[in-house]
Amino acid sequence: MESQTPLAPATDSTGGAFDLVIAGGPVVWLLIAMSVLALTVIIYKFAQFGMTGIWRTGHVEKAVKLFRDGNRREALAAVQGAKDPASLTVATAIRGSLRSDVSEAAVREEVERVATAEINGLKSHIGLLEIIGSLAPLLGLLGTVLGMIQAFRAMEAAGRNVDPAILSGGIWAALLTTAAGLIVAIPVVAIASWFERTILQVARRTEDSVTRIFTPDLTRRTESPADEIRAASL
Repeated sequence: MESQTPLAPATDSTGGAFDLVIAGGPVVWLLIAMSVLALTVIIYKFAQFGMTGIWRTGHVEKAVKLFRDGNRREALAAVQGAKDPASLTVATAIRGSLRSDVSEAAVREEVERVATAEINGLKSHIGLLEIIGSLAPLLGLLGTVLGMIQAFRAMEAAGRNVDPAILSGGIWAALLTTAAGLIVAIPVVAIASWFERTILQVARRTEDSVTRIFTPDLTRRTESPADEIRAASL
């Protein structure tokens, strides 16, 4: 009978990962907790952006066009029920223009208040992601420093009978926390930056839409080019 070569035992990746967490110590556990918190905030922000519909802009443009054409009530109906900051702010401006008992200054003040409140709502919890992105590498570095201290103390205790495995094992365990900190920080910082850029675009779009509500469309010609030149020369 032919002898069969025994199969190598399968590597338990789950157990290996757990061993790495144990080797990293309390710092790695803290980084794991921070990553879970960051993931929760990220999921919440994506859900918030999706529910408010910040990427849908067609109805706002339609409302502005209708308003400038003199169809104010149709313009209000175009943004009615929308939840994004641009729609809510434009709707406030149109409602103010329909009321003769409210001055334009009061309408502008209320529009600014609504726009600020909506943009601040989108910015909520972004600061928490920035804090996690900043602290995670520092915590990883702290874990590395503490691990190196332990490794050198073990070398000192061993005296002349220093086993290189003691030093190498202590070093890789110490560097593990730095790697964990970077793994947490890099995606968190990148996603937080993307959130901020998206909110900035929403704020600019909201400001542009409201400005077009309060100002006339000077790009539209009301006279022929010759008449415009003649009027400008008078």
